[in-house]
Amino acid sequence: MALLKVLFVAIALALDVFAVSIGVGLRGIDFAARVRIGASFAVAEMGMTLLGLGLGRLAGRALGLHAGYLGFAVLILLGIAMIVEALRESKRPPLDLSRGWGLLLAALSVSVDSLGVGFSIHYIGVPIVVTLGTIGVVSVLSTTLGITFGRLLGQRVEESAELLAGIALVIAGAGFAVLQALGIA
Repeated sequence: MALLKVLFVAIALALDVFAVSIGVGLRGIDFAARVRIGASFAVAEMGMTLLGLGLGRLAGRALGLHAGYLGFAVLILLGIAMIVEALRESKRPPLDLSRGWGLLLAALSVSVDSLGVGFSIHYIGVPIVVTLGTIGVVSVLSTTLGITFGRLLGQRVEESAELLAGIALVIAGAGFAVLQALGIA
């Protein structure tokens, strides 16, 4: 059950990585850029999860048993924010996401949701090593698939992937809260 929870969260987190990777893949990039992007996204996702875990533990000491529900609420709010952002019409100027500031901003932007996951992951009883490993592997696979299939999948899937990621995070947060309330998680 715990591994399934981690896999679900990792896939939800990787959907925005996938969306960004599709956009990068539409422009066509070389192998070295693919490796840079995949590694950057995975490190950012795992690093933010660890940061969130640390913040979650501090909150846990301060808030006791209610900290888990606060973490789940953060996860739900992040999902809602992703849904709202996906539904907005935005005209962002193109930025080179394969290097430099563009890559750093992309990696940080796709990993913000990992902060909320890290905040709540302690309360669903999943070992952090398994969590980080799964998130890293799924992130790299998602980046690779997104870049590889970017030209084939097109703009429409890129936009809906962020919406799907937001929906998945809302479902994950609500589901984990229900499982904890029922004493299952």
